[in-house]
Amino acid sequence: MAKKKLTPIDIEENTIIEPNGLGDTIEIVLEKTGIAKVAKWILGEDCGCEKRKEKLNKLFPYLKPKCLTQDEYKYLTTTKVLNSNVLIPSEQRELLKIYNRVFSQKRQPTSCGSCLREVVNGLNKVVNEYKEESESSKINTEITPNE
Repeated sequence: MAKKKLTPIDIEENTIIEPNGLGDTIEIVLEKTGIAKVAKWILGEDCGCEKRKEKLNKLFPYLKPKCLTQDEYKYLTTTKVLNSNVLIPSEQRELLKIYNRVFSQKRQPTSCGSCLREVVNGLNKVVNEYKEESESSKINTEITPNE
């Protein structure tokens, strides 16, 4: 029997909630299992759940990339930095500047190859999303001739 994937749905309103971090995910699980109702029954309406949720979301946020600017996209697609095995310091700084802004990180220049590979892979995923979205919008807007 296939397992049903848990989805972030608010049971009362039947609307999809996009979790921002671990706190939201825990809240969803506790609501779905009924544990939240028991906790509120025992501890009262103000059981501290909201504060805990906010703190957990702040400590363990989900990585939601921001959009690339036109200049960033142009730099990443016109230069060969995402496909290069060797980066000069100025390229590394530029990649880190873009990566840190897009992923809300504070990475510093490094000589660690696997660390740089993680940065390059993350930016490649974002660029590929843009390319796929662009291609799908082109396909949807093309007019096919009637036969």
